[in-house]
Amino acid sequence: MGLPRRHASRNFERNDVINRVFITAVLWCLANGVLPEAYGQTIIAHRGASSDAPENTISAFQLAWEQGADGIEGDFHLTADGQIVCFHDASTKRLCGVDTKIAESTLAELQKLDVGRWKGRRFAGERMPTLSDVLSTVPQGKLFYIEIKCGPEIVPHLVNVLAKSDVNYQDLRIISFKRDVIKAAKQALPQVQAYWLVEFKFDKKLDHWYPTHERVIAIAVEHDADGIDLKANKPAYDEAFILRCQQAGLSLHAWTVDQPEAAIRLAESGYESITTNVPKLLRHATQEQLMPSAKQLESSLENAPLKPSPTLEPAAK
Repeated sequence: MGLPRRHASRNFERNDVINRVFITAVLWCLANGVLPEAYGQTIIAHRGASSDAPENTISAFQLAWEQGADGIEGDFHLTADGQIVCFHDASTKRLCGVDTKIAESTLAELQKLDVGRWKGRRFAGERMPTLSDVLSTVPQGKLFYIEIKCGPEIVPHLVNVLAKSDVNYQDLRIISFKRDVIKAAKQALPQVQAYWLVEFKFDKKLDHWYPTHERVIAIAVEHDADGIDLKANKPAYDEAFILRCQQAGLSLHAWTVDQPEAAIRLAESGYESITTNVPKLLRHATQEQLMPSAKQLESSLENAPLKPSPTLEPAAK
């Protein structure tokens, strides 16, 4: 037996009000830019906004936030005196012109080097930041991907630095190509998600990609990874692989993606974050493509008819 007409009418009105409140809330979120993750388009700035500023510098990280990134990714090494510094290579030669080995140098020695001038005169004087320096740039609610470039010996030092900060561990991600680093990080910091970095490579002689999808999933699970962070080449788009990762409880992430079309395809395929050198470009492109526009939502609000719910039909005469 259905509801009396009076009660059914009230329910229709209540449902309509709820729908309108929901759409209004979404419109507010769109206007304030707070919905990126809900639409599968989390944008991570690779070494900061590294297309526009020197990689792995405070300038690059601050610019990434200004450009609308949801998170930043930085590379970290352990110095000879037990400090954690943000730099990609094991040597400073590529960016600084002098072949200084990070693992054999002290923090004081490394911070004498100019890590910004190579990108332009306006960045001259940039110094190699520590992990603490980079942490201080991260706004509340934003993500920080910490890529470990050295071995698991860095993990106890990482634990100490994080313990002294006011960072929310839920906003951290530890990533590494080294599976023993992932294992050690999860043992020391089980509350922090860790993703294994993987690159599929093509063997021309054998005419196939390696490692296999099955091997990647097995290694990730064996080393307690929460997800897999993949170079976005052909095997990364395989639908069966994506499904198997999801079934294994592994989240999927992609690097380094600078083309909007590729970023949109990955997001629509189920990748939860996309790492890029051009966060401003991808933020604009993915919002435009993946998020419903304000006009679409306003149209829905104006045109949505007040329809009876099948479970709330008026009582029969």
